[in-house]
Amino acid sequence: MLGLIGIVLVLSVLAFVAGSLRALTLARAGTGRMLHSRASYHGGFLAIMTAVPALFVLAFWAFGQPMVVEGQVDRLLPPEVQSASALERSVIMGQIKRVSQNLDALSDEEKEAIRSGEKPPVAVLLPKGIPVSGVLGAYTIDAAETYAKLTALAEFWRLAVVLGVAILCFFIGYTRLKPEFRARNHVERAILVFLIVCSTIAILTTVGIVLSMLSESIDFFSRIPPASFFFGTVWDPRFGGVTRAGAEGQFGLIPLLWGTLYISLIAMLVAVPIGLNAAIFLSEYASKRVRFFAKPLLELLAGIPTIVYGFFAIVTVGPVVQAFGAWLLPLFGLEAPTSASSVLTAGIVMGMMIIPFVSSLSDDIINAVPQSLRDGSYGLGATQSETIKRVILPAALPGIVGAILLAVSRAIGETMIVVMAAGVAATISPNPFESMTTITVKIVSQLTGDTEFTSPQTLVAFALGLTLFAVTLVLNVIALQIVRHYREQYE
Repeated sequence: MLGLIGIVLVLSVLAFVAGSLRALTLARAGTGRMLHSRASYHGGFLAIMTAVPALFVLAFWAFGQPMVVEGQVDRLLPPEVQSASALERSVIMGQIKRVSQNLDALSDEEKEAIRSGEKPPVAVLLPKGIPVSGVLGAYTIDAAETYAKLTALAEFWRLAVVLGVAILCFFIGYTRLKPEFRARNHVERAILVFLIVCSTIAILTTVGIVLSMLSESIDFFSRIPPASFFFGTVWDPRFGGVTRAGAEGQFGLIPLLWGTLYISLIAMLVAVPIGLNAAIFLSEYASKRVRFFAKPLLELLAGIPTIVYGFFAIVTVGPVVQAFGAWLLPLFGLEAPTSASSVLTAGIVMGMMIIPFVSSLSDDIINAVPQSLRDGSYGLGATQSETIKRVILPAALPGIVGAILLAVSRAIGETMIVVMAAGVAATISPNPFESMTTITVKIVSQLTGDTEFTSPQTLVAFALGLTLFAVTLVLNVIALQIVRHYREQYE
């Protein structure tokens, strides 16, 4: 597939060169007519004509080939397999595909032993390193050979058809290249369509995500009352069972929402002041030499895996926070923390991770403020600090709000640091030295292991995801209102 795409792209490049040369030849022909469009537009038109139809055919073939081939192979399966559930048939077809890819590793005697039923497929295939289960039968070899033959035949015709379409469209486009041909209009229209398609895909992706979560969430709320989910204060998702307290399992959202917002708030209290002040220093005070070294080093924090931050929280930050809590809390008559896992530990480390998101984006936004605003402020007698506070920061505020919003979304969606530094306890407490958890951690825990998508324990993950999406949407709306207010003032 990738090789064929590469061939089509190479043909489109050659078409671009051929179209450009054709346009230059027409321009030098001395016919008395000038080219409507530049030679590059003629080349671009011919490249689009060569690549786009061929890629459309390739995409259609990629979707249709598995259905056709698997449909033909499915007819060879015995009636008991054809009457099985869709999931079981999908598993069997997946194993037949693996066998078809490893037919060369089997001898004729081994194939015949499977066909005759003398040996089960597992006994022959597993020693060869071919992973299969005991659901396969004597039909395996015939089905795998048919699948391999049909796949090879389909790939041959795919190559022939795609290349044939590319070459045919190339010649059709080549004949249209004339001095009066409006190549620029066609190329710009194709680019516009491409941009519309990209925007539509982005919108449809968001809609698809929401609908997928919404459908499963509706199923969950048909089993669990929404009021007990949104206003419940106990998270114990052992539905239908009896907990240690003697009560039925509950799906209260409040402890998870509290932990999410609490940890995110601490993270933002760390990231926003440090990141914003670092951006101000880099853009307004630092020399070019200092900026050249300092900004890449600061942005390096964004490339560190979150699991490394989790180790850092456990080994370094957690013990320090625990020692500080053991000194501070007894002064107020509170019990000293017994674990290094706490909201404060997770919030501090998460804030360190988010600093580059705030500093780098804010630095770019501050640098985008027109120099004329600075010069006008200095001309009125303002100092550099006054110019930053009263001119630059207000003018850059819409972008800074966007950077902070991105950082908040990153904090809300973080999982690994919370698991390692804050624990998994779903509790409600104002004490930052206690262990808590977040919505994302519970989404992962509810979908980990052998789960059935018909139980409330699993379906609750979709309800939690939809809630997280709603929280992020509210933050976006608030940020847009702030941006709109200040943008009207400074534009």
